[in-house]
Amino acid sequence: MADKLVIVESPAKANTIKKFLGGSTKVMASMGHIRDLPKSKLGVDVEHNFEPEYINIRGKGDLIKSLKKEAKSAKKIYIATDPDREGEAIAWHLAYILKDEEKKICRVTFNEITKPAVNKAIKEPREIDMNTVDAQQARRVLDRIVGYKMSPVLWKKVKRGLSAGRVQSVAVKLIVDRETEIEQFVPEEYWNLYADLKDSKSKKEFHAKFYGKDGKKLEVHSQEEVDKILNDIDGAKYIIDEIKKGEKKRTPAPPFTTSTMQQEASRKLGFTLKKTMSVAQGLYEGVKIPEHGTVGLITYMRTDSTRISEVARAAAKTHIENTYGEKYYENRYYRTNKDAQDAHEAIRPTYIDIEPDSVKESLSKDQYKLYKLIYNRFIASQMSQAIYDTMQVNIKANNYDFKASGQTLKFKGFMVLYVEGTDSKEQEEDGTLPDLQEKQEVKLVKLEPKQSFTEPPARYTEASLVKTLEEKGIGRPSTYSPTITTILERRYIQKEQKQLVPTELGKIVNKLLTENFADVVNAEFTAQVESEFDEISEGKLQWKKMIEKFYGPFAIQIEKVEKELEHVELVDEVSDVQCEKCGRMMVYKFGRYGKFLACPGYPECKNAKPIIETIDVPCPKCGATVQVRKTKRGKKYFICENNPASCDYISWNKPKPGEEWNPEDMAEVETKPKAKKKTTTKKKATKRKTTKK
Repeated sequence: MADKLVIVESPAKANTIKKFLGGSTKVMASMGHIRDLPKSKLGVDVEHNFEPEYINIRGKGDLIKSLKKEAKSAKKIYIATDPDREGEAIAWHLAYILKDEEKKICRVTFNEITKPAVNKAIKEPREIDMNTVDAQQARRVLDRIVGYKMSPVLWKKVKRGLSAGRVQSVAVKLIVDRETEIEQFVPEEYWNLYADLKDSKSKKEFHAKFYGKDGKKLEVHSQEEVDKILNDIDGAKYIIDEIKKGEKKRTPAPPFTTSTMQQEASRKLGFTLKKTMSVAQGLYEGVKIPEHGTVGLITYMRTDSTRISEVARAAAKTHIENTYGEKYYENRYYRTNKDAQDAHEAIRPTYIDIEPDSVKESLSKDQYKLYKLIYNRFIASQMSQAIYDTMQVNIKANNYDFKASGQTLKFKGFMVLYVEGTDSKEQEEDGTLPDLQEKQEVKLVKLEPKQSFTEPPARYTEASLVKTLEEKGIGRPSTYSPTITTILERRYIQKEQKQLVPTELGKIVNKLLTENFADVVNAEFTAQVESEFDEISEGKLQWKKMIEKFYGPFAIQIEKVEKELEHVELVDEVSDVQCEKCGRMMVYKFGRYGKFLACPGYPECKNAKPIIETIDVPCPKCGATVQVRKTKRGKKYFICENNPASCDYISWNKPKPGEEWNPEDMAEVETKPKAKKKTTTKKKATKRKTTKK
């Protein structure tokens, strides 16, 4: 019989904390949630104060029996689920399951799975925080109401099986709106004028860019304007008019929050949000390391705070001074976003002395990459600024101005270890200018005008979408990954390289929802809801009152939309493709993998075919039409329409007009499904052992 029973969510977490507790302590895993709303119905009694109808999750009966059995024999029960709203709710549901042992139940939390943190938590148990539980209940109930009430509208107007969600619909809208911006964007012409100049003393060349006239900035939009400037400065002397020297400092980025970790792992490691959170979960719950046993390498990975403990700060100081020297250390405090919950620390390594390279052999490749990123980011956040010497030069050519700038890295500071990534294509360049003097003449080597056109806004990537969701207050650290994963799985959006692009289905769903539920699927409403969840967790708002306030107008809108759609008959869009089997004109349908052509004579005629996308560039090998297809994983490739009959052209890269065929560009793409291997089962002869008496 165990004196203590500790319940956590996962077996990995259970294995890690077992070694910190005595032999009389039993550690069990609940395997996540133990109770939830039923999937088969709404599960919320809207007629009786929005009471949730929780049920035990199917398949967890044996686990619940085991938990009850161990709880009955234990003298004390500690529920040590994750230190966030979801973890608090799981703890509450566990307490309900074990209600017969209510007097023995305590709640414990720790931000890191280390011996001091776990033992401290066990010594300082508390009651379950019902304000935090209610904030999670409010989110769960509101999302269930929105999803289960709005989804049938999609079934009636688009197709069955589709679903709508409060946060996911806003994310889809952001991506669709961005795509609309790109499609409607009208490029504007502009010109830059570059001068290659030479210092006669050092013979060193440097670059300057046209700025304006008479000290005022001048934008150039046409060839005629460029020609006038070139004509006005033809034969002009280039005189150094003004030199400004200075110093620039660059500050390190703060330690990771969930959002910034997801963004940086996407930029630097190419990880999806889902992969980042999965790998981080493993690092938090524990990894087996020689001489250390099972160790939780990072603090809790769902956080929007940049705060760090004084113990971690002191450990970082010692490490930096011993590794790089005293001048590389600077004690830093970072301001946390005003909307952050700040319930626990930023994401950081739990043991500063366990450096990434020292445990590389014990980690998977992905674990090592992410641990190194987290480790270096945290250490760099406590290091000195990088310092640049800067020089800005204004050059006169008659009354026209050119500007040149240069910078030299004087002290690397934190950059000796880590530099934050960026979504921008523009990279900061280091460069030095010659030792120039004011009023000095420099020689013109070359003038180069360059025509450019303004570009549309970039499509979202997972990283930039998370950044936007966070800036707009949509969702919380725990919701970013599941939100984007869901809309990808439902094929409302798709990935093209790293960019998020709305599918035809996504555009149709977004149009329907924004036309009928504009108040629900907008960023302002979603951000306001998040603020109300925070108020509930702080005890300032009663959760059922919040749901009641939302539900009244929402129910009226649902009823109105359903009446409007009552007599709406779905009419499929007719294509210009004739069914080769029965002669009818085929119609567009939506399936699991997107749009396709189907015969309207179904079920008499079951003919269906994919919509073949083509490009306006002929096959580089035979001149036929090139088709665009996708692999099972959604990656695009380009293939000749005559492949494999008379042409074997196939490439990952889109062919360019006039491009010659290059056999090295050929892609290895599996275009046909593999034939199933014939399996034969052989009966193994079994010999019966006999023993001589």
